[in-house]
Amino acid sequence: MSEALADTATRKAFFRLMPVLFISYILAYIDRINVGFAALKMNADIGISPYIFGLGAGVFFLSYFICEIPSNLVMAKVGARRWISRIMISWGLVAAAMALVQGPTSFIVIRFLLGAAEAGFFPGVILYLTYWFPQQYRARMIAAFIVAVPVSLALGGPISTAILQMDGLAGLKGWQWLFILEGLPTMLVGLLFLKVMPDRPSEAKWLSIAERTALQNAIDSDQRAVAAVHGVSVLQSLADPRVLALAFIWFANTTANLGLAFFLPQILKGLGLTDMQTGMMTSVPYIFGTLGIVAFGLFSDRYNERRWTLCVALALTAVGLTAAGLMSGSLLAVAVMAVAAVGIYGAKPPFWPLPSTFLAGNAAAAGIALINSIGNLGGFVGPYAIGWIRDQTHSYEAGLYFLAALSFVAAVLAPIVVNARFIKVARAPPGLEKA
Repeated sequence: MSEALADTATRKAFFRLMPVLFISYILAYIDRINVGFAALKMNADIGISPYIFGLGAGVFFLSYFICEIPSNLVMAKVGARRWISRIMISWGLVAAAMALVQGPTSFIVIRFLLGAAEAGFFPGVILYLTYWFPQQYRARMIAAFIVAVPVSLALGGPISTAILQMDGLAGLKGWQWLFILEGLPTMLVGLLFLKVMPDRPSEAKWLSIAERTALQNAIDSDQRAVAAVHGVSVLQSLADPRVLALAFIWFANTTANLGLAFFLPQILKGLGLTDMQTGMMTSVPYIFGTLGIVAFGLFSDRYNERRWTLCVALALTAVGLTAAGLMSGSLLAVAVMAVAAVGIYGAKPPFWPLPSTFLAGNAAAAGIALINSIGNLGGFVGPYAIGWIRDQTHSYEAGLYFLAALSFVAAVLAPIVVNARFIKVARAPPGLEKA
């Protein structure tokens, strides 16, 4: 009876919470990567070279890295509802302020502030999902959340390039309208988050008392099982080899993801497409990426298989990006970029349930944040490296090979790290338990 009630509560939680989380992540990614579409006009207007653009696009992730772990630990203290709402309101304000950039310096400074404002959102939501959904549901729930990324990129292209056509309205450039109109909705959803999202099942008024109790007991049972084997030491989690290995895999995936996302509009524009055609064509890989998330998420949960699912997804990324480099200069590159997108986004659902199999409590908050913060350094490395390579070679081909090589190394590492001993490690010594 208790298990049936927990299943019912889980379904209710999914339909109640996931729409808000999904919309929030769509806005997060649109605000994060709309600079790639703004660059079609902004770079010439304010004098930004490909190198400076790559530096400014990537510096977002340096501040994100610095603030990520403190942000997640604060969330564990004050509650997800208030802290995620604060994150969304502040990043929406800074995202809209991108309309004020006047040159390379202000561009880099505001991008840095945007990363600091958004830091903690993604790992905060991943942690939030562990508060609501038992272990056996998590790949599906993470897939449902992360599918917002390719959806945002598929929608972001046509929407962003359409807003660019507002050039001159009220004396503003089209790229300024782009930042304003895509930043303000984030603040509004941040206020909605504060109003409607409970921190834990025990606080959900839309569940019956029996459902609340059954679901909370299932979550607590998962947490106790992990804590009993591994402990809840923050310090140990930050030095755990599994955490560091997962951080590298996430770094490789993020480098490929955002290196491609920031420069794809410019790669396609270089084929002679109009702005609107560029916006439409950038949608194609991300439509396939959406299918990759759903398929890999369902498979991973159905068969409780994380190891080889993750490896195959990373290998697809490497193959797709290598083929894109070989076909650079041709529209056929879009087709193989779609293969890469299936791998990039398909890797996420089997990846993110892994930390919570050996981390609990504050250790989970710190470990998940560390994985994501190190991983998101790839958001600096990817755009920066591709911008630098483009300046040196006058081509994006070598940059695509660089992203493919990183993905290949991650594909080889995944089955080595996620082995039969992955969750069978002795718990922390008693002296570290309260760290």
